[in-house]
Amino acid sequence: MNFELQKWKLEHITDVARYADNEKIAANLRNVFPYPYTRQDAEDYVRSCAENTEERQLCRAIVAEGHAIGSIGVFCGSDVYEKSAELGYWLAEDFWGKGIMTEAVRGICREAFAAFDIVRIYAEPFAHNAGSRGVLEKAGFTLEGIMRKGVFKNGKECDYCMYSLLKEEC
Repeated sequence: MNFELQKWKLEHITDVARYADNEKIAANLRNVFPYPYTRQDAEDYVRSCAENTEERQLCRAIVAEGHAIGSIGVFCGSDVYEKSAELGYWLAEDFWGKGIMTEAVRGICREAFAAFDIVRIYAEPFAHNAGSRGVLEKAGFTLEGIMRKGVFKNGKECDYCMYSLLKEEC
């Protein structure tokens, strides 16, 4: 399926409000991603992304069929983590399993390695999130380890994984 990574625009708010309001998406993300996901949540998120100066992060809308169907970003670390950046993403459920996110991950990682003085991009999917783990593995990320009972989500202790991609592997 054809898609592109675009800088966020205010006209994406309606799409984000529509697609992000999904319990299955929220269940696999940090608590900062709410469920239910309101129009105000979408406005706040899209505005913050649209106003981003890109000095320490890249945030992109995943756009297909004329709609923002997801989000992807790379966020640079600080202090002793200044050469690392974290990858985060979500995709509308209607578009799962079509290879979009794997290609989006590859694209944003290339862009981030070119834009920032970093050597490593990492991601921390929940261990039970087979879809996200598969995306990372197909995009060339290496599983570094499983953090046992490392997160508390929806009233349960859960394991999460540490995946990374080094600049020379991209």
